[in-house]
Amino acid sequence: MINAAVGCIRHPVCKGLVMEKITSRRNPLCMHIKRLGDSRSYRQESREFVCDGIKLLEEALASQTEIRAVLTSTQIPFPLPVETSVYFAERSLIDSVSPLKNSQEAIFVCKKPDESAIGDMSGTHILLDGLQDPGNVGTIIRTANAFGIKSVILTDGCADIYNPKTIRGSMGAVFRQKVSHMSFSELEQNKENGMRLVCAIPGDNCRDISDVSLIDTVIAVGSEGGGLSQQIISLCEEKIRIPIAPQCESLNVAVAAGIIMWEAARRARDEGM
Repeated sequence: MINAAVGCIRHPVCKGLVMEKITSRRNPLCMHIKRLGDSRSYRQESREFVCDGIKLLEEALASQTEIRAVLTSTQIPFPLPVETSVYFAERSLIDSVSPLKNSQEAIFVCKKPDESAIGDMSGTHILLDGLQDPGNVGTIIRTANAFGIKSVILTDGCADIYNPKTIRGSMGAVFRQKVSHMSFSELEQNKENGMRLVCAIPGDNCRDISDVSLIDTVIAVGSEGGGLSQQIISLCEEKIRIPIAPQCESLNVAVAAGIIMWEAARRARDEGM
């Protein structure tokens, strides 16, 4: 982790504790935070990501995510691990390095967890194919966690789950929900090993969502603009649709995924699974 020491102060928000103060945007920690927010490749290279807000910090700690550094303009109302570096800065400096327009009073750096394979493909999973809007990806992760979906699977071309907008959209669920990535070849291999895959697409040749089993199933939804790729569709056993009014062309992908996951959770509950 970058050493950001620039001198110490005793500040009221820190309950009298001595805390290192940062005053310059050119400070190494500030530059590191800025790059983490702006660059997916830098996040991958450094194996770290940045989040903002006291609530998200609490969520990260509850999930045992390793917190590398905290930059705050206010008092942290709960204890932090002794190994966590904490720095004080004026709110204006935090605003300048935050990756989000509406920054909050604290911003922090986390270590990226190692991604583990899903293994058992039983239960219900949601597959996101090429979703590039980080807000939609975050919302789907949050909804999956709410409805007990076993995992969210991302194909190539999806927004980074560690994009600050994805993390904020997930409202902390990114720390709790199982998320993994699968290439098309990995999906093919899982299909050969018995994975059941259905896809949600609009069209008259699709079955109503209420008529298709969603238990022990991976449900694929496509990107905001292009929909599902033909590669993914070719692997699917069923095509399903959400019945909507004829004058409506489609639903927002996060809304559609939410309806599908609610239906899957309802079925699982009704069948006692």
